[in-house]
Amino acid sequence: MLSVAGRHNQMNALAAIAAAHQVGVSVSESIQALGQFKNVKRRLEVVGQVQNMTVYDDFAHHPTAIQTTIAGLRSKIGGARLIAVLEPRSNTMQLGIMKQQLPDSLQDAQQVFVYGAKTGKATLGWDLKEALKPLGEKAYAFDNLDQMVRQIVSYVRPNDHILIMSNGGFGGVHQKILQELAKT
Repeated sequence: MLSVAGRHNQMNALAAIAAAHQVGVSVSESIQALGQFKNVKRRLEVVGQVQNMTVYDDFAHHPTAIQTTIAGLRSKIGGARLIAVLEPRSNTMQLGIMKQQLPDSLQDAQQVFVYGAKTGKATLGWDLKEALKPLGEKAYAFDNLDQMVRQIVSYVRPNDHILIMSNGGFGGVHQKILQELAKT
């Protein structure tokens, strides 16, 4: 059984089986090998669990990857609440090139928390709050990381899945959330 979630990973596995078959590896050998595959870092990586809440890290940093990652986690957790936490800090996201696709990519999360720096190297060149308006009440924009962490911790409840997406370290938000959850 494939240990990674999501249709995109299933398609990658099928492509790997087909490629291996082309060079003489049997389908059964490929399936056995894929059953032993351990996921790579920062791809729906579980970074911690506190009070039956799971915190994930993923490298997703543009709308297509965000949507695919949310769909992959959704396939794994079913109807459980999925809380998306995003830092749009890639160059294309900072410039706002894909800001219009952002709301659609986050649609399948129950709640969305997005951080955009107001100063420094990771400063967004666009209005995050305005871009998230199509999501209505389920999306929050922050320019203060600690404030965002407090808001997340006050929102989540047992059995929630907190998916943190960024192509960087995101100010240590993973550990900050886990530490604050441990205090509650």
